[in-house]
Amino acid sequence: MPHADTRTTSVAIVGGGPVGLMLALFLDRLGVRSVLFNSEPTTRWHPRGSTHGARTMEHYRRLGLATAIRALGMPLDHPTDVAYFTRFNGPEIARLRMPSANEVLARRASAEKTDQVPEPIHRANQMQVERFLFEHAATRPNITLRFGRHVDAFVQDQNGVTVTAATASATETWRADYLVGCDGGRSMVRRVLGIGFRGETGLEQRYFGGRWFSTYVRVPELYPRFLGSRRAWQYWTINPDRCTTMIAVNGRDEFLFRTQAAVPDGPPDDAAVVDTMRVCTGEDVAVEILGHAPWTAGVALVAEKFADRRVLLAGDAVHLFTPTGGFGMNTGVDDASNLAWKLAALVQGWGGDGLLASYEIERMPIALRNTDAARRFAVNIGEITVPPAIEKVSVEGRDARRVMGEKLSTFGDQFGSLGVQLGARYDDSPLIAADGVPPADSLRDYFPSGVPGGRAPHVWLDPWHGDGASLFDRLGTGFTLLRLGTHAPNVGAMVAAADRLSIPLQVFDIVDDGAWEMYERDLVLVRPDQYVAWRGDAVPPAPETLLRRAAGVSV
Repeated sequence: MPHADTRTTSVAIVGGGPVGLMLALFLDRLGVRSVLFNSEPTTRWHPRGSTHGARTMEHYRRLGLATAIRALGMPLDHPTDVAYFTRFNGPEIARLRMPSANEVLARRASAEKTDQVPEPIHRANQMQVERFLFEHAATRPNITLRFGRHVDAFVQDQNGVTVTAATASATETWRADYLVGCDGGRSMVRRVLGIGFRGETGLEQRYFGGRWFSTYVRVPELYPRFLGSRRAWQYWTINPDRCTTMIAVNGRDEFLFRTQAAVPDGPPDDAAVVDTMRVCTGEDVAVEILGHAPWTAGVALVAEKFADRRVLLAGDAVHLFTPTGGFGMNTGVDDASNLAWKLAALVQGWGGDGLLASYEIERMPIALRNTDAARRFAVNIGEITVPPAIEKVSVEGRDARRVMGEKLSTFGDQFGSLGVQLGARYDDSPLIAADGVPPADSLRDYFPSGVPGGRAPHVWLDPWHGDGASLFDRLGTGFTLLRLGTHAPNVGAMVAAADRLSIPLQVFDIVDDGAWEMYERDLVLVRPDQYVAWRGDAVPPAPETLLRRAAGVSV
């Protein structure tokens, strides 16, 4: 039994990284209280991934944060290209061109009304965005931040979960309806539940294989001496000595520098990092080392289960990625979006028991798909063969660089992958009413479709493409029933059924013919996470049955 001084909340979240923070913010938007525990006193200030995919940016937009997050990272005019060099003082081999933040916004302003990317990919280091989310969460009325507290135990029963958290001098107890472990690859929550990982633990290959370190460095001379006129977001050096990569953090002097461990299980070696930078630059250069973080290239692990009764898992606690593609954090944020509305529905009393089971059914296939895609990209990198003549100042050297450049130019899918970002589908979910053939799965391309189970196709509703102009800006926090075209049917029976079931439902009319052509039906039911649950040309004879299904309530 909980003690008299036990505090209460609706959802307890263990792990204050981006997934835990986003889950808390989603719940706050839905009017659900949460407490967020994190063992460190604040977010970690060490660079990690810098890719906020198009779907993640849409989630930020839903929370009203996309514009502020686009101001984070590198200067707005800094290219987000991927550039390949023999060495930083040598020739450029290839360049995958990508727009700066300013160019992204300019393109969006002139996009067609059925353009499917209202919030294009943004490059800002995860540590910068994570700190911003932390500071924003501290202002939200439904979020209690308990950073600097280590959760050392939890017990669940039929009615809830009791959580014990401690500091060096005190212990506190919380009682929650549900607990979500967002506590990373070594998740305490997952271990207590006895859930293991399955999949690939790494790759044994020369490039992007084995154990690596991501080192946070400050190198003030890199831009003035080597890269000032050849700026990019990600820099590669490819030569017979070494193949490695470096990511710009602030567009001036800070970088995330990836180096292969000299000893598989050894500690980071500052001198080895400095030596690798010298190999990359081709000259001596001053390097200030700010920190190290180890990782294993080629990892593709997915948990055997995503939940145990009232305790659920999200983010790295259920899927571990190799960093190629930048899919890890983004997949975790999508977990949070999927889970948040289901927890809200249960807490608020209008959702059924089928919602919890649907979380694993919907998200596990996506985790398997995305971890496999990231691993395949790592394998592609490992297959690079560096010609011995690549640095020669000769016809032979020029030809070697041309051939290598042609090979590297095919790696664009790793840095775009719109199909991964927007193309996740839940076609086998019990919450989805099937209607039609879903589009083919593609890692590179996204195919908008009104077939239930996928992300609702986007449409701009106003020509100016600003806040409020996206269809996604008009979707409610509950279900939204879209009426499309000029002769959309009466939906009074559906509204009345939702009212009887206490299921939140709003109706939104779109007269635009382009929207109808994407959805291909007069009526479309969109879930709170912006996925299509059902479509039809008339309200079904038993709308309660449809709504119960979409809300996970047994019929």
